[in-house]
Parts: sequence; C-alpha cells; structure tokens
Amino acid sequence: MKCDRCDNKAVYSRKYSGENFCSDCFSNAILRKTAKTISKYKMIKNNELVCVGVSGGKDSLALLHILNQMSKTHNFRIRAVTIDEGIPGYRNEALEIVEKFCKKLEVDHVVYSYENLFDLTLDDALLQRDNEKISSCSICGILRRRALDYATKQNNADVIATGHNLDDTLQTFLINMISGDTNKIGWMDPDTSNNTLRKIKPFCEIYESEIVFYAFTNDLPFQSEPCPHMNEGIRTEIREFLNSLEGQRSGIKNNLFNSILKISQTVKDANYKEKTICSKCGQECTGKVCSVCQMVFRLKDNQT
Repeated sequence: MKCDRCDNKAVYSRKYSGENFCSDCFSNAILRKTAKTISKYKMIKNNELVCVGVSGGKDSLALLHILNQMSKTHNFRIRAVTIDEGIPGYRNEALEIVEKFCKKLEVDHVVYSYENLFDLTLDDALLQRDNEKISSCSICGILRRRALDYATKQNNADVIATGHNLDDTLQTFLINMISGDTNKIGWMDPDTSNNTLRKIKPFCEIYESEIVFYAFTNDLPFQSEPCPHMNEGIRTEIREFLNSLEGQRSGIKNNLFNSILKISQTVKDANYKEKTICSKCGQECTGKVCSVCQMVFRLKDNQT
C-alpha cells in the first residue's frame, strides 16, 4: 500500500478519511492540521509569546515539537512551562525528559511547583481532602490551571497552549454531562480570542491516536509511566467507550466534536456572566472568590 500523497510506502491509515500516509506525509498532515486549527480559532496573533504547557507526555511534547517548527516560519515565539505537582517518583522523570528535549530544540524552559505557588503539593492536598467527595484529578486540574495562569503572567506571555486533543475534549464533555455540571460546557469553545488571558488547544481537532503515532514516527521522547492517580475518576472508562464506538463507526468522534461546538456556544450564550476579580488573588473569575482560592483555603482549613 502506497502513500496517497507520494510514492513511498504507507505506514498509517486514517480510517475516518480513508487516507494512507507515509511517515513524512503523515507528520506534515498533522502540522498543517494544527496550523489550520490555530488560524480557524484565532489562537495566536503576530509577534506573540506563547507559553507551551509541557508535562512530559506524548501530547505536550508533540505540541512543543510542532509549535517550535511553526515559530521558525511564523511570527510568534514560544517558551516551555512545566508544572510540578509534587508526585514522588512520577514528575521527576518527566522533568528530566522535558529539560533534555527543550535543550535539543533550543527552547527556553521554566518550572513552577504547587509547593511554591500554593504552599502544598498534590499529595499534601489529597491528605487534606478529609471526607470530601472530590477526586485527585479535580484538585490537580484546578491547581494546574491556576499555575499555568501564573506562569503566563510571570513570563509576560500572551497565551498559554496545552496539548489537549480531540479525545480529551469529548471525554471532558461527557464527564460534565454525567456530573450535571453543564455550565462548564459553555467554556469548551476553542475560540478564546476575546478572553483577557487566552488559553488555546491547537490539537483540539486531532485524534489522540494520531498524536501517539506522530510521537513515535518522529522519535519524540515522552514519559510512558501513567499518573498514579489516573484511574480514580471515570475518564478511563469513557476513553475506552469512545474508542470502541470509533472502532465500529469511523468518524464518530469528529461528529461528536462538531456537536459539542454547537452546544458549547448555546450554553455560553445562555449562561453568560460578566467577569469579576477574585477578592483573594486578583485573578479573573465569575464570583467574589475564584474556585482555586476556595479550594486552597478549604484544604488548608482541613490541615489545621
């Protein structure tokens, strides 16, 4: 079987589109699709500094690899940012991988830790949950988002880019639906160009399986050890469910993603709230005290 775009041997078959690619054409297709997504949702503007959230996993390292290539031919700059949650034996390996990869690409790299920013590690926070029904992923997600906000401002960056892919978006949508937290669906619009602090997901239209193959075919180093807390939530079961559907009906993930875009805009319009400033930390939010401050103060109260 030959590549549909050249005469080389095909190594990847994109079932939902019926296309076959050699390694080089596949990599170029992912780069072009990422660039098209960035342009479509107005993610990056001329001469901006983009902080790229790099955890050490396949998605974030693939994003750094692609944005680094794009920055050489487009008018924007990048800087890698890693958040250290304080998970013993897990984050240390990732930090080493990211540091070496950034040196290879000649990209600046900075690290911020929960301990320095919030005076507690993720493990500390989990010990203080007491009897609260809140998952480790929920705690970590809220703290990581705030850490990335802080990193963006500290580096005088214009935007923060993360490696969330199409599968991540679908899983998050279903989690919000199952939990009844429908207001969050209004935050899932990829176009954040009107936000004060812009958070972008250039891989939001790309399947996770394609990111995996991109990482392997480009010999990208990434942490294979999963987070020790990854199976505490329902995300793994939802991932397997969606993969099963896609395996039987190619393209169903793309269809669901397009539906999410429409639903997100409707929910966003129906639940629009003027942004305010958190009275504790000064960050933008929709209430008097932001969700991060509420969580940190609650955990520290449990600690005492």
